Formats: sequence, C-alpha cells, structure tokens
Amino acid sequence: MVGQSRNAAELDVNRPNPGRIYDWFLGGNSNWAIDRVFGERLLGMWPQIAGVARQNRAFMQRAVVDALDSGIRQFLDLGSGIPTMGNVHEILQLRTSDPVRVVYVDNEPVAAAHTRVNLQGTDWAGIVQTDLLNWREVFADDTTQHLLDLDQPVCLLAVSVLQFIGPESDIPGVLRRYSEKLAPGSRIAMTHFASDVPDPEARMAMERFRTECDVTPNPLWLRDRATITDWFDGLGDQWSLLSPGVTQLPDWRPDLITDPKSAAEAEKMRPYVWCGIATRSN
Repeated sequence: MVGQSRNAAELDVNRPNPGRIYDWFLGGNSNWAIDRVFGERLLGMWPQIAGVARQNRAFMQRAVVDALDSGIRQFLDLGSGIPTMGNVHEILQLRTSDPVRVVYVDNEPVAAAHTRVNLQGTDWAGIVQTDLLNWREVFADDTTQHLLDLDQPVCLLAVSVLQFIGPESDIPGVLRRYSEKLAPGSRIAMTHFASDVPDPEARMAMERFRTECDVTPNPLWLRDRATITDWFDGLGDQWSLLSPGVTQLPDWRPDLITDPKSAAEAEKMRPYVWCGIATRSN
C-alpha cells in the first residue's frame, strides 16, 4: 500500500505540493523531499503554520464527531487533499458501526491518486476528481450518485480549502448552490485563514507566508471574520449558524479537545483561523 501511494505521488514531484506539505505538517508520510524543504522554508516565515494545520485538522475531526452525534451519516469533504492522518472515513470507523458514506472531492491528480489507493477495499467512501467550484459535476458524478442520498442530511466540509480560491471566483454563489442541494438537518462547516489577526507582526508573518505560496500550484488568500460571516449569511434563510457562530478554532466544541497539549496549542493558534458550522432547518 505504501509503495502504491509513493508511486501515485510521482505524478508531480517537480514542485512542492500543498497537499503533501500539509501532510508533512501533520506528521504524515505522503510527502517528498521537495515538500519538506519548502515546508521548512514556510516554517521559517510563519512558525505557527504547523500548529495551525494540526488545529484545522482537529476542528474537522470535532465537526465530524458532532455531526455524527446529531444523527448525520453522510459526509461530503470538499478540497479533501491527500488522505493524511485522521481523515473523515477514519474518524467514522473509530466512532460508529452504523452505515456511513463519505465522498471526497479534490481536483489535484496527486490528491486523487493517493485517495484512491487509501480507499481500496472501502465501498462506502470514494473520490470525485474535480474542482469544488464545479458543483454540478460534484453532484452528477457517479460516485456521488452512488454513495449519497441527498434526501437525507449531509455534512459538507470546506476545511482549510476556500483560502485557496481567489476573488475572481464566486465563493458565496458556489456555497449557495451546494446549500440548495442539501436536505434539512444538513450542515456546512468551514475554516479559513484570517486576515484580521490583531498582532501586526503576526499579520506580517502571515503575509510573507501567503506571498511564498504564490510559487505553488495553489496561491493563498487571507480573509476577515466579516467576509466569512457573509458567506454563511448567503447560504439562505433556511440556514443558521450553530453556537458560537463564526469564531476561533478553540471555541468550537472545546469539550471535545481532551488532550492538554492540543488544548494548549489551540490557544496559541487562536488568532489565525476563523471557523463556523451552519445547519439547515427546513
């Protein structure tokens, strides 16, 4: 399996890959020397990035657990990336024996290839290889059609991915299209790197990091809390934010942060990311 995964990664080894860099930040092994070298460079510019990556992943895991506890058994993970440690289907395997379904969506050949290898023998999870902006293709794909029942609630995850979509794309409109397809009881969870970090030096470090990402296949944008709140407001009247609204990572279901080291790191990473989860009432 590892050998197959390595071969899949050979689809792109000439440039650092954001998914593989993220995997390295999380302590995974689906990365190459070029990714680790670039990751070290990014750490030199913004030392908090590895902690932010871990806390983004921790939020995603809490969002999945909370959705599962609310009765949701279907998950649509947009911009899922390389299937590194603690993926949606792995969380579900640990938490429930109920029938569950997972659809991952990513347009990068590297991420899609790794995911296919990782999901071999798993008939209740699959990958749709397309840009998440192509919402029609996501819903029309055979994998989605086979795995998801859109008459039942779905938890849509857009965790640490919308920051890679520029202002020329209609993010609010795309999110609205997704929201219109989801049944009552569904959820939409988002995280996004913050532009309104209070400390000036921290903002400068993040801006240096953002600029450096221009050399990767996925440039990066930073956005403020008001923008993320507007995106949630644009989902439609049927949608409402779960408490405590658009907030910082350690404030969403802090009771699920049971590891003291993770709790301490979450506090240190507090200013750098906005997050929120909305639910559809009818």
